[in-house]
Amino acid sequence: MPGPSLQWDLFCRVIDNHGDLGVCWRLARRLAALGQRVRLWVDDASALAWMAPQGAAGVETMPWRDPTAPERPGDVVVEAFGCDPPAGFVEAMAAADPAPVWINLEYLSAERAAERNHGLPSPQLHGPGAGLCKWFFYPGFSPATGGLLREEGLASDRDRFEPVAWLAGLGIDALPHARRISLFCYEQAALAATLARWRQASTQLLVTPGFAARQVAGVLGVGGAPGTVARQDALRVHFLPWLTQDDYDRLLWSCDLNLVRGEDSLVRALWAARPFVWQLYPQCDGAHGPKLEAFLDDHLAGAPTDLALSLGAVFRHWNGLAAPPAAEPAPGPWQAWSREREARLATALSARGDLGSQLYRYALSKR
Repeated sequence: MPGPSLQWDLFCRVIDNHGDLGVCWRLARRLAALGQRVRLWVDDASALAWMAPQGAAGVETMPWRDPTAPERPGDVVVEAFGCDPPAGFVEAMAAADPAPVWINLEYLSAERAAERNHGLPSPQLHGPGAGLCKWFFYPGFSPATGGLLREEGLASDRDRFEPVAWLAGLGIDALPHARRISLFCYEQAALAATLARWRQASTQLLVTPGFAARQVAGVLGVGGAPGTVARQDALRVHFLPWLTQDDYDRLLWSCDLNLVRGEDSLVRALWAARPFVWQLYPQCDGAHGPKLEAFLDDHLAGAPTDLALSLGAVFRHWNGLAAPPAAEPAPGPWQAWSREREARLATALSARGDLGSQLYRYALSKR
């Protein structure tokens, strides 16, 4: 991108899953690809050992702490998801002249509040940052938000990809007449019944480590160690190792259906242009229900009526918000819609830029 190379400080807290770090690492890598210099301050970077073992040029990983004497805040400070940088760092921001641009990168949502709040200021009247202004930046699907993360050349890489060879590299033989499904989920009450249904038709299930592997192993009564394979009736289950972010993308490109969870994998499933079902982070107050409905309103806009009704039922059931649907959507129309939806999103981003480039331009406008 034309414009100056800025020093960015990106702060991330790992709460109870790796999704926050996944989003932050993709953002850091994207900013670096745009010629920026990024320090990623994180309280638990252990997952980067498998998520991004090669690191990324232009990205430096820092431990979560107050800055040492030689360290100064950069041109832009981004706190991911309201994580509040260390007080000593904020004090250094307030003392800097000029002060850095301070941005709170919010969670991805299709709710209208994201459009209303995108770009709003939050003057800091008290505390270590008194006198500074924090700006809200919302990812989103509409032109009134900051867009979605997407790398240059992603679609061409996906379309050139050879899934059979990649799966063979993991020791997995791609069965020619089996439907391939990837599973990445939180605790999932619908899993047992779903596995029983998959046992009735030729299916290869590729299971990610963690919640998904433990639950599948428990339901089927098998070991779930990475690299193991379990067979029950027409279902063949492959328990995967931890995958890098790039290989997780390749997993999605290899499958006919992707079951994904959280924010980062939702965006990757959209770019995969394959049928998917999204499980939101479940919240005890039910806030994930309205968030899902807002997403479905956006995602299914323009879809054939029968497909929209069928997909809505599947998404609600997978999120524990409705009874099981009478039937799964027909694969052909579902695949066609997935490609159409991805193409529309990609076209919109080509006009206004992905989240990384929009964030860069936004930071420049506030300096």
